[in-house]
Amino acid sequence: EKRSVVVSAPTGSGKTVCGEAAVYLGVAMGKRVLYTTPLKALSNQKYNDFCKQFGAERVGLLTGDVSINRVNASVIVLTTEVYRNMLYDVQDGSVRDVHSVILDEFHYMNDRDRGTVWEESVIYSPPEMLIVALSATMRNVKDIRDWFSSVHGPTDLITSDYRPVPLEFKYIDRKGICDLFDKEANKKGQPRLNRILLPS
Repeated sequence: EKRSVVVSAPTGSGKTVCGEAAVYLGVAMGKRVLYTTPLKALSNQKYNDFCKQFGAERVGLLTGDVSINRVNASVIVLTTEVYRNMLYDVQDGSVRDVHSVILDEFHYMNDRDRGTVWEESVIYSPPEMLIVALSATMRNVKDIRDWFSSVHGPTDLITSDYRPVPLEFKYIDRKGICDLFDKEANKKGQPRLNRILLPS
């Protein structure tokens, strides 16, 4: 059974591998794959990565102001807004014969101004198309998976709290770098601002 998937894990934990697996699967099946990002810069970066992996003749880029190899590409990297607009233009046929769409940085759905673009992308994606939503951790990820299942079809959830790249908070000024927080927590068990940073 074909199932979409929502992957929620910290930065650097390898969730992009899930998206790239969908790309390889779609290409192996002779179908097209769409890989969306929220920013033109990220689309350009992913386009260059995929050109190295698959060859420039098999990869396309659509960012609104740039269109490269749109017709012949097996893998098209595009901004999420461009993908959503393609869904509205049914006559265009751009989403016909697409195996999957990867919605990278899916936590943008929580963005007050742009979040509806991700919602509409899920709602209007053809039901036979797999959706792979990749996100940094989101609080309501189970609700999102349930919502995917109700508006698009069966959807699995993969989550992880493991952070392979430790998160450290530092402060830098002319004197150098110091820890932003004290080693000891406050009385409530919360991080306490480093005392040397407090006004005297």
